[in-house]
Amino acid sequence: MSRRALESVTVGEVLPALSVRLRRADLIRYAGASGDFNVIHWSDRVAQSVGLPGVIAHGMLTMAQAVRVVTDWAGDPGAVIDYKVRFTRPVPVPDDDEGAEIVLGGTVTDISVDGHVSVALTATFQGDKILAAAKAVVRLTSASPTP
Repeated sequence: MSRRALESVTVGEVLPALSVRLRRADLIRYAGASGDFNVIHWSDRVAQSVGLPGVIAHGMLTMAQAVRVVTDWAGDPGAVIDYKVRFTRPVPVPDDDEGAEIVLGGTVTDISVDGHVSVALTATFQGDKILAAAKAVVRLTSASPTP
């Protein structure tokens, strides 16, 4: 993966969309890695007893998937210097082989003189927004001169 050069970026540029499927096995792996074993992420009975439609994906897992649009585009996960979202709705993950598909996208909204690029992100599940006010700031560098 090559790192994106600042000179190749334009305001209004649409980043390549990404579709991600979250399955129950992904939730188990994330719980193990994060230490978040909240019962709503693995028990339909408990999730429904607290008013959820069933087991839901971890918010931070959803947030991590959304920023992949930016890291894939920038070519360097370390280029992200700021990232904020507001959660608007949970992502129910059914106990089947299909899981839940989230669709992710982004658009460049600003380029500062110091090489910081602001990207507005979108994340939807079944056509509804799951994140709002999602924004990442990426530090890009100038292209290296060729010898």
